[in-house]
Amino acid sequence: MIETASSEPVEGSILNRGLEPRRLLFAVLVLVAGGSAALAAVGFRELIEALSYLFHNAWSGPDAALPAWQVVLVPAIGGFFIGLFIFHVMPGRRPQGVADVIEACALKGGRMSLREGIGAAVISAASIGCGASVGREGPAVHIGASLASSLTARFGLTRSQLRTLLGCGVAAAVAASFNAPIAGVFFALEVVIGHYALQVFVPTVFASVAGTIVSRLYFGDDPAFLLPDVQIVSFFEMPIFAALGIVAAAAAIAFMRLTPVIESAVDRTGLPKWIRPAIGGALVGLIALAYPEVLGVGYEATDSALKGQYGIAMLAGLLFAKLVATSICFGFGFGGGVFSPSLFLGAMAGGVFGRLMASPLGDLHSGVGAYSIVGMGAAAAVVLGAPISTILMVLELTGDYRLTLAVMLAVVVATAISRPIAGISFFIGQLRRRGVMVSGGHDMAAIEAIRIDSILRHDQIEISGTATLDEVRTAMISAPENELFIVDDDGCLIGTLGFSDLGDVAFNRDRDPGRVAADLARRSAPILLAEDALERAVEYFSDDDEGLLPVVDDRESRRPIGCVHERDVMRAYTRALAEVRAEEHGESTGR
Repeated sequence: MIETASSEPVEGSILNRGLEPRRLLFAVLVLVAGGSAALAAVGFRELIEALSYLFHNAWSGPDAALPAWQVVLVPAIGGFFIGLFIFHVMPGRRPQGVADVIEACALKGGRMSLREGIGAAVISAASIGCGASVGREGPAVHIGASLASSLTARFGLTRSQLRTLLGCGVAAAVAASFNAPIAGVFFALEVVIGHYALQVFVPTVFASVAGTIVSRLYFGDDPAFLLPDVQIVSFFEMPIFAALGIVAAAAAIAFMRLTPVIESAVDRTGLPKWIRPAIGGALVGLIALAYPEVLGVGYEATDSALKGQYGIAMLAGLLFAKLVATSICFGFGFGGGVFSPSLFLGAMAGGVFGRLMASPLGDLHSGVGAYSIVGMGAAAAVVLGAPISTILMVLELTGDYRLTLAVMLAVVVATAISRPIAGISFFIGQLRRRGVMVSGGHDMAAIEAIRIDSILRHDQIEISGTATLDEVRTAMISAPENELFIVDDDGCLIGTLGFSDLGDVAFNRDRDPGRVAADLARRSAPILLAEDALERAVEYFSDDDEGLLPVVDDRESRRPIGCVHERDVMRAYTRALAEVRAEEHGESTGR
């Protein structure tokens, strides 16, 4: 439509008149999402307290020391019932958490099931209540996001609005769980939504504030950890804090690597999924005989480490025990989160490092508590894949803004070291092990929903591996992108052959005798399946100088069923991205 000076005000007034009810509805839904997610987080914490009393204190009294048999048996019994519940109730027969929220935001238009959210919350609360070494904030995020999504999904909202409201639920749940409204906003944007656009930032802030108000009305306004007076003694200590980032990264990487190793080992045993949490609970109970601090969330031990109350042997022992216990819990199928365990690991690693640095630094040493705080932030940033929100979270948790520079430095060093080794985050690792490729943000979400079969072509040219080089030259003239697919007698792909692969034989027939197409084929060329996401093709085209990729029926037989052109991949990506932008523009103008 051609807009003129005379028509524009009229159209604008119509849009504005029609827009106000939609804006008002969306604003109300933002507050509903934030408030309901916070209430869900509060209810989840109370459920944990009730189940913890039921599992541990109802038999022996609230102040009595637990006998050894109970320390071992209670997590095992709890794990048995949790395993049965997961096996018979949960989709995929697995617990759910933050990774599922990320998947829902990126690939499912922000839609989540309330039934699955409640089931996941029950599993996680029971896991923590019986003593599993997992966190409570991740499950709170999941139930908050599920509730926010379910309450707002029936109002005819756009995909972008639903994703925003899901992020509002996440922000409010984090804010309510940690009493950290700023961190709640940035965690939702950084980890779940994947961008900081203003139309998302504003409602997320309102939802986080609403969640914080609900939480503070119920729990009060105290930070999660109350610290003694700590401060940086000298800026000459900054290189030491950078080195602490390396140590914290090592602890976080060990956790992120050990968990899938245990999970794979358990899978290879062939144990029924319903019995695995019971065995894992018994193993955690055995660890707790030596280190009872590993049971449950572990905030008491983290608080003690931040206050410098542990010696180096205790810090190192708790670091190793928590690392193994938490990895066992996730590997054997318990529900729960990684927020609290990552803070625990970082605090212990920082405490060990701080104790070791006390003597060499002398009067320049800032105290063990300062090192524990910095280590806590660095390890959590690696595990969560959220350096910005983790910096803010640590500052809000501790209420101490004097360590900002040290926390920032350690977090940046830890993140830079860990990502090439362990990936973006624990959550993205979970999704990739399930075959779900998610990178976050609108751009990646746009292409992750597109499958290769939607842009599949059948104009490839296949020739036998025994073809002569003259036959290769002739076929290559008419081949798309001058790329040939070389197949064997059964029609299975041997490799690809492009003009650059001919090398000096392209124009020199003197070297032809005795050589065939298979001799020159690139056997390591990337291949695609029809059901692969478009993202995989984008990765292959980015890593290799390809203009054409073969699509095969499966990775075993490797029979070509078509091909994918780079230009088609880029067109599909651009088209999907344009649709997202159009949706956002329509949302901002009321259309």
